[in-house]
Amino acid sequence: MALPHQLDAILALVDEIGAQLTDLAPAVDNRQSDSSESYRLVKESGLLGLLIPRQAGGAGLNYQEYSQVLARLAQYDAATALGFNMHNVALGSLCESADKPMPPAAEAFRAWVFDEVIQRNMMFASATSETGSGARLRGIQTHYRPHEDGFLLNGTKSFVSLAGAADYIVVTARPEGSDSDSEVTHFVVGRHDEGVQLGQVWDGFAMNGTQTASMTFENVWLPRQRLFLAVEGMSLFKLVREPHWMISGYTGVYLGIASALLAHITEAVRNTPSQCESSAILQEVGKLSAELQAGRALLNEAGGAISQRRGTIDANAAVHAAKYFIGELAPRMAMAAVRICGAGTLNRSRPLERLLRESFFCNVMPAKPLDCLEYLGKAQLGVNLFDARQMNW
Repeated sequence: MALPHQLDAILALVDEIGAQLTDLAPAVDNRQSDSSESYRLVKESGLLGLLIPRQAGGAGLNYQEYSQVLARLAQYDAATALGFNMHNVALGSLCESADKPMPPAAEAFRAWVFDEVIQRNMMFASATSETGSGARLRGIQTHYRPHEDGFLLNGTKSFVSLAGAADYIVVTARPEGSDSDSEVTHFVVGRHDEGVQLGQVWDGFAMNGTQTASMTFENVWLPRQRLFLAVEGMSLFKLVREPHWMISGYTGVYLGIASALLAHITEAVRNTPSQCESSAILQEVGKLSAELQAGRALLNEAGGAISQRRGTIDANAAVHAAKYFIGELAPRMAMAAVRICGAGTLNRSRPLERLLRESFFCNVMPAKPLDCLEYLGKAQLGVNLFDARQMNW
């Protein structure tokens, strides 16, 4: 399906498939189905090409526009939106480089990725998290070494969203024998490449539609063409300079969750005359509305800063501020929904119950609240955040 270029038309497309995603979500939650059908809908809609530049056949959305689309998708099915986001986190920085001339090998890699998404409808995912280091690049143990005009990859990733759905996994690794935290490289691994093993699929409190699992790579041979942008050792440098995809790609999902929660609260109050007449309830709903507007404004400000001043400290600080505020807002909105709407919100047959569960995971998604605050504190004090030693990644 051809993806429209205009944001309004893309949002309408999300609304079109959203009702179907909502209908599929309960079966996924109840372990009666995996989320394969949900991701099939996403693929067939053309949404995989949201960030791919228009000249390569995609919609060419920027971070701000993408966040709006992600928020809308999350209002229907937050878990699928979280999984879908990993495709875009894997490709975001690559898409932003589309108008930048590069060496021939890098140009060929970029063209190959764009073609895989647009022409072959391939889904990508990102694999960074490991036991002990989490989503940080520092301390990862997955390693690689040169082998037969390519590389051998070995290691285990502990928490890979889309592990069971993506066609390609973008994997972080360090050179074998190196103890340097700065020499981190990304590779593109096919999910069915020899030596790739999928672990047990996540079975938890929430995020059951993300097809998250551990992945093990045992002597996986990768041709040189699978080296991300054909260059080694640039991953940490890129993250320090432009962290928005890694630390705030999720933020639109949780803004969407907060928006959906407020919509449920609003409907419940409207249908309860005693609450409509309660000054305390009206004031609380008003406060939640103001906080949601503030969160949306912060994310829009961050998106605008990225578009205009990508890679600057003030743009990166704006991204951290949005992630922190919305990450705190979503679970706060969830608790307000329980207080105002009552015990019925916890009935598993209701969509609101799912939103409550998903909202609490924002605080464990990178960057975590305290990481955001530390970055903002350093930025305020004038610390050189382009010095990788000042970053906790």
